[in-house]
Order: sequence, then structure tokens, then C-alpha cells
Amino acid sequence: MNLRDLRYFVALAETRHFGKAAERSFVSQPTLSAQIKKLETYLGVQLIERQPRKVALTETGLKILPIARRIVQESDEIVSVARNEHDPLSGKLKLGLIPTIGPYLLPVITRKLRKQLPRLKLMLYEHQTQPLLEKLRAGDLDLGILALPVPLDGLEARPLYDENFTLAVPTNSPLAKRANVKLDDLQGETLLLLEDGHCLRDQALEVCSRIDVKESEDYRATSLETLRQMVAAGLGITLLPELATRGPFGSGHGLVVKEFARPVPSRSVGAVWRKSTARTDAIKAVCDAIHSSMSS
Repeated sequence: MNLRDLRYFVALAETRHFGKAAERSFVSQPTLSAQIKKLETYLGVQLIERQPRKVALTETGLKILPIARRIVQESDEIVSVARNEHDPLSGKLKLGLIPTIGPYLLPVITRKLRKQLPRLKLMLYEHQTQPLLEKLRAGDLDLGILALPVPLDGLEARPLYDENFTLAVPTNSPLAKRANVKLDDLQGETLLLLEDGHCLRDQALEVCSRIDVKESEDYRATSLETLRQMVAAGLGITLLPELATRGPFGSGHGLVVKEFARPVPSRSVGAVWRKSTARTDAIKAVCDAIHSSMSS
């Protein structure tokens, strides 16, 4: 048994597809299949159920998978520690962002990150909060940017900036004529929200919990851009993070973005990473760059 075969097994277990696992592992499909078979022969147990167009793990395979993941992760940490001794601010850093932050934060920070950390290559991924935390713990990501607080079991967190919420309303709404709005002004309005799994949905419900605002049962959006279109169509109102209203994302196209009167509802955006990571220096540098960008 060797580390390479364990990597092949983990790739196959996560993709459940020989072709995709081979592509991810940069080998041919016959090579990957042969090495998995070799691993099963060495262990004397079947790990994979090979079915037409489907791959499933046996009960033994399911038991071995988390151990194999841990071994692969620890071996990657060994390589990272060795590389960090030479240049901690170089190499790849796998950065995950939630969908209500990534598309709006990245244009603000990308140029600064490239200038300050030219040897660091950011690999960018987008996941909802729960999958992002799972991938951090599994070692598939090095750093996550998301709304705090979150369960930290085995993780470290650092607040980066606070972001105000704004209100998006149709242009023909009476609220569109106000200089700013109070939460009490939303009484009786129909609130449009993201589908389950997005933390912004829970944050919006928390903000509006003390007033009589009814959630639309007919529409659940998959993205902020879908929410924006639903508001423009006159289906209701919604809360948007302030970054998602800048530049081309502001008022227009059938909707108006209004600021809240004080106290302004907001969320805390922060960074999360594994306590055991060997990329502490690179993570700190990225966090410092984001914090300074959002503070200026």
C-alpha cells in the first residue's frame, strides 16, 4: 500500500466516477482502476462496488475512507511545512467563499492580493456555508471567507469586516421614495429570500423577526442575482449585503436600493481555517490584505 493508491481511492470515493477520479488524479482511467484493484488485493477486502455507470463504496470502504482522507491530508501538510520553510508566501492556497460574498468581494481585493502576494496562487472555490466548513475540515480548502459566527470544531476564526444590509424594493413601491427606511417600515411587506442552505436567508429572517413581514412561499431564489430580478418584477422586497449593491449591482432595472436608518442591520464577515494548518503565514497575509481593503 502506498500514498498514491490512497489518493486514488479518496478521489474515486468523492467523485463516484472512474473518469472524473482519473482526471482529478492526472492519470488514465485504466491506471486508476488497476491501482484501486491492487489496493483491494493488498488489503484483502473489496472497497468499491463497480456497477454500470455507478460507483458505490462497500461498508468496509466507508469505514476506511475517513482514515485515508486523514492520511492524505497529513501528507499534504508535511509537504506544506517543508515548502513554508523556504517561502511561506508562495505556492497554492485553496480559498473558499460563500456565494453571497465571493462575487462581490473578489473584485475589491484581487488586485491588492496580486500586488502584495505575487508568488501566492489563490485557487478559488464557491460553496454554501456548511459544505465549505466540511471541506475546510477535510483539508480540501485552506481558508474560508464566510459570515460569522459558525461552529468552529477544529477551526480558527478571525473577523475581517462588518457589512451593512440594504433594502431592495421595486421602483413603484412607496418605500422607493423614502430617503432611508426603518425596519418598522417593512410591516406587511412580502420578503423574498434565498433557498435553504444560504446563511443570508437565516440572517434576513433574524433581522426581520420582530416585525410582521411575511416570507413569500411561492419563490425561493438560488442567488442574489435571481433575488434582484424577482424584486424588479414586483414580487416583493429583499435584503442585500452592501457590497452586492455597488457599481453595476446598484439601483436600476426596475428596483431601488435603500439604506436603513440607524441602527443599521449588518453581518460580520470573517475568515476560518484549520487549527492544524501549515499555511498560517499565507492565511494571515491574505486576511490582512482583505481587512485593509475593506477598512480603507
